[in-house]
Amino acid sequence: MNATSPEATSGPGRIVLLTTSHRVAPGLLSWPAWQALHAADRVLCADGAHPQLPYLREAGIAVDEAAPTAQQLVDACVGGRTVVVVATGEGEPALTDGLARLAGSGRINMPDLELLPASYDLPGARLLDLVQVMDRIRAECPWSSQQTHKGLAKYGIEEAYELVEAIEEGDRDELREELGDVLLQVVFHARIAEEDPDAPFSIDDVAGGIVTKLIHRHPHVFGDETATTPEEVKEHWLRTKAIEKQRESVTEGIPLGQPGLALAAKLASRVRTAGLDVPLPAGEGIGYELLALAVRAEAAGVDPEAALRVAARAYRDAVRAAEGLSG
Repeated sequence: MNATSPEATSGPGRIVLLTTSHRVAPGLLSWPAWQALHAADRVLCADGAHPQLPYLREAGIAVDEAAPTAQQLVDACVGGRTVVVVATGEGEPALTDGLARLAGSGRINMPDLELLPASYDLPGARLLDLVQVMDRIRAECPWSSQQTHKGLAKYGIEEAYELVEAIEEGDRDELREELGDVLLQVVFHARIAEEDPDAPFSIDDVAGGIVTKLIHRHPHVFGDETATTPEEVKEHWLRTKAIEKQRESVTEGIPLGQPGLALAAKLASRVRTAGLDVPLPAGEGIGYELLALAVRAEAAGVDPEAALRVAARAYRDAVRAAEGLSG
């Protein structure tokens, strides 16, 4: 009578592929991951410099630095054993492909295979990648390493206009790309600012500042005040902003370098919000006529810049039609 093999009595075992995010601090693993690691008969990792290894060993997990083939891994599970593989890179695609081929052959009683995410990216985690990429570009790219805030200023303006165009065109793919280009400008300037010898600041300082500002200006969300309409929200915002800025004039803080129609509308908005009665300056010429139109548009809740762009696009289309062109 033949003896029963260990595989027959205990099953083919179990392979757990443990994946981690490099955007989460090493050692911060999920509870199911720690359970799997402590219960495993063997833990393997092909990368001896994997950032998780010191923390696993500190927790009493014995990790073998080995890179088994798919067949070797299956053999290691014979007798119902559980083997945990701490994945490197993008989740060990060569190993998983090899396991898939073995399973597809139909010749092997395959172990159970489980993919266990041990740490997850939080929303916004890819921003960490952007910061790291920007650090390297700033250090190694001959062009980027020489840029200054002043030199990059024109690109910020260009990217902002391209973003507005994508919004107005309704192109979702273009919108996503242009948002990325605007974000790049923010990260680039913050990276340059880190090198300032007198008043350095980082992207974390930038983010921390806007977080503090948003919380302070939304007491109806983070505090005890209430707001049920957009008008009440705007009132909260203006009140807290006025307290923060302590401006002597309602015109302070308005960038004079912005497009003329937008500048005129912003001035008119500040005057109207402050309840001031300031007559338009008397004058002759197109400039004063445009000023009056911009003030009238702002009072009617119309963005004169956007309205003019709509009209300009219609004019462009009419020109192309006259030329026999389409699109």
